[in-house]
Order: sequence, then C-alpha cells, then structure tokens
Amino acid sequence: METTRPVPVPGGTLDVRVAGRTGPALVFVHYWGGSADTWDGVIARLPSGQATVRFDQRGWGTSRPLPGPYRLDRLADDLARVLAACGAGPYVLVGHSMGAKVSQLLAARGPAGLAGLVLVAPAPPEPPVTVTEEYRRGLSHAYDSPAAVRHALDHVLTATPLPGPVRDTAVRDSLAAGPEARREWPLRGIAEDITGAVRRITVPMTVLTAENDVVEPPRVLREFLLPHIPHATLTTVPDAGHLLPLERPGAVAAAIGDFLAVLRS
Repeated sequence: METTRPVPVPGGTLDVRVAGRTGPALVFVHYWGGSADTWDGVIARLPSGQATVRFDQRGWGTSRPLPGPYRLDRLADDLARVLAACGAGPYVLVGHSMGAKVSQLLAARGPAGLAGLVLVAPAPPEPPVTVTEEYRRGLSHAYDSPAAVRHALDHVLTATPLPGPVRDTAVRDSLAAGPEARREWPLRGIAEDITGAVRRITVPMTVLTAENDVVEPPRVLREFLLPHIPHATLTTVPDAGHLLPLERPGAVAAAIGDFLAVLRS
C-alpha cells in the first residue's frame, strides 16, 4: 500500500508517495508536464512489493505552491532531500526527460546509497544544436491551454494514441504548474550544459529511448549523451514516442527489471 510522507524542502514540503519493501528502491522523477501519476502504468507492472518513491516536482501538481527558483540544481536539491528522508539506500533513480536531467545532476554529486540510474527518453547533458532560442520560445507555449496540450500530446510527444484516461491525466498534469515553473525548463533548463558534472557519474546506467521520439531521438542521445557517459547502455523501444512511461509502461517496467537483475547479479 502506498503512503504519503511530507518531506521538508525550502519554502514548504513535498508530498512523497512511498510503497513496498523490496529494494533497491526505485525513485521516480517525472518529465516537464508530468507528475507522480506519470508512473502509474509502470509501477502497476513491477513485481509486488517493489519499493518505490515518487513525488510531484517543485512547481508542479501538488507541489505547485512551492516557490521558485525552479532551476535544475534546485530540483536536484529537492530530490536529494527526498532521498535523505526516505532512506539512505540502496536506490535507483528512474528519470524521464527533464526528470532524467535532474537525475543526472544528482547522480554526479555521488550521493550515498545510489546504486544506478535508469534514464527514460532523457534530455541529454549537452544541448543538441537543434535547441535554438527560437525553438525554446516556441516550446515555452506548449502548455498554454488545454488545446495546446492536446496538440502537443497527439502530434509531438507521442507516436501512438494514449488510452483516454491516461491522456486526460497527462492534460491535467501539463496544466498543473505556475507560469514560472512552466517556463523554466524550455527557456533555460533544456539548454543548460551539465556535461562537466555528468562525466563524474560512475554508477551503472541504462538509457531507454524510443524509435519514433521526435523530442529526444535515438541519434541525439548517441551524439549528445553517450560520449559523456560511455559506460551507459542504450536500448531502443520500437513504435513509441517521447512519453514512454505512458505509451509503453510495460517496456519501461521490463527494462527496469532487467537493470535490477544485473545489479543483483
């Protein structure tokens, strides 16, 4: 059964949802526009009793009231506080897109108890050349209205139709942020170069990419992520887009299971 634990952070508290006892614990970090609920389908497909930790990042969902700044380093600070409050480990960070970049930053600090990383359709540490100022300005308006969110979901973020309830939750989540939190990632975070930090990561890492992801295509990760983390393995999920936890939760759960099996061997 999942329970909620309030974790103090600067400016307030994060409501952190914890469940299970079988470790290492999986600590889920959602994408720009997501929430703790982004991981519902993945967690439902994990073995019974698997320890999990998830929360809405600062500025999103139940954490919307938390004040800024909403920079990547502040989000990594919040994640560190969650980890300290929920046990020293061992644990595996499972980050998606923006959440994967936050996870990379935290992992680079070498926190106690970190056993590995699973990066799902991650934003790479080095900004691709396609992340221009014009692109970022346009991206900053992707969640301006319900209609804009639905367009982004159907024509950019996914390659296959989402089930109705899953799509409805994604629309809700994408609108559940204050203006400052919503703009921080496209205007600044996505373009932040964190390669100097990421090169310090030494724990095992696996990267899950999607064949038809137009946001972070496999070729982008091969060029702008793998050279900085050469010990990472890369797996491509066919017939899927950027929102892998929503489109292919079974594939994500299976990849996590394979990774845990390697860690335990």
